Amino acid sequence: MTRHTLAVFVAAAFTSATCFAQGSQTVLEDFKPSTLNQPGQEYPQVNSQGYARFRIKAPKADSVKVSLGLGGRGGTRLTKGEDGFWTGTTEGPMDEGFHYYHLTVDGGTFNDPGALNYYGSVRWESGIEIPAHDQDFYALKNVPHGHVQQILFPSPSTQTSRRAYVYTPPGYEKEKSKKYPVLYLQHGWGEDETAWSNQGHANLIMDNLIAEGKIKPFIIVMTYGMTNEVKWGRMKEFRIEPFQTVLVDELIPYVDANFRTLADRNNRAMAGLSMGGMETHTITLNKPDVFGAYALLSGGIYNSEELKDKSKAKLIFLSCGSKENPDRVNKAAAELKAAGYNAVSFVSEKTAHEFLTWRRSLHELAPLLFK
Repeated sequence: MTRHTLAVFVAAAFTSATCFAQGSQTVLEDFKPSTLNQPGQEYPQVNSQGYARFRIKAPKADSVKVSLGLGGRGGTRLTKGEDGFWTGTTEGPMDEGFHYYHLTVDGGTFNDPGALNYYGSVRWESGIEIPAHDQDFYALKNVPHGHVQQILFPSPSTQTSRRAYVYTPPGYEKEKSKKYPVLYLQHGWGEDETAWSNQGHANLIMDNLIAEGKIKPFIIVMTYGMTNEVKWGRMKEFRIEPFQTVLVDELIPYVDANFRTLADRNNRAMAGLSMGGMETHTITLNKPDVFGAYALLSGGIYNSEELKDKSKAKLIFLSCGSKENPDRVNKAAAELKAAGYNAVSFVSEKTAHEFLTWRRSLHELAPLLFK
């Protein structure tokens, strides 16, 4: 799910000069291919200011638009050249980090053949990365790396085998007797169990923190949250019980039986972004003896009243982007602290409901878990 909506329309003009004016800002002509492009593809491109430029070959089309953001609202209209290529640049700079997008060509929805695809908004969408000033914490570095493996676990409640991805930290395969805590980490609406590894770089964030000696190594389990059966705008119809059964009664026992886990409440945490945060909130309240730490990433808040008379969490982590509702998150954490809970709030600067918010949130959360 992306989480920046660029609600603009623009017809871009190009010159051979080193820069050109667009709106009130001079746009620098230092565009480079996005790091998420297909091999050998020059477009889409991003410049040092965060503008994105698109170029699509559609010689017989009458209209081409690039739609960015949740549900594809808003977009950048492209201009057709004599060579049959449609080109355009976003009206303003985009937030740093990852964004989904797709093309609308004569009313039809298509992916950009120049970009890699990521599952979000209930479909495989094109992806573009705006380099972040703090991207080093999720960069691929020459450090020991853990493994992300697919597992298929039996699910009697859904009468099928279900898929999850499991991150095991560096050294897991060699240290045959060592056991690890586990974080169950959920994606958002319209995404699936691939999101945290592909869009979120959760494994790289963990590898780098472990290499820096900043965290106690732990396992991460990511599974499908049964969210896509509920359409956008009808979230009140979502029922937590089916997923709660899959997670608590089927997946957790399977993980504990097949991985070297510390299989107790104090060494088990749950976190989720957006709708995954809603799932986390509900399940941890329903099953307070299963998880010892909770984290909601742009996924709501807890209050002391709903936590009363339940097993006390070792950590409650609340986060969001500064363009979301930071006052609500900070206020909730302060209220929980006053009530005696170990509550921490984090606000990602200059981001909204998007993956850089959640990458940063995981980076802040991980060192606090399993102390």
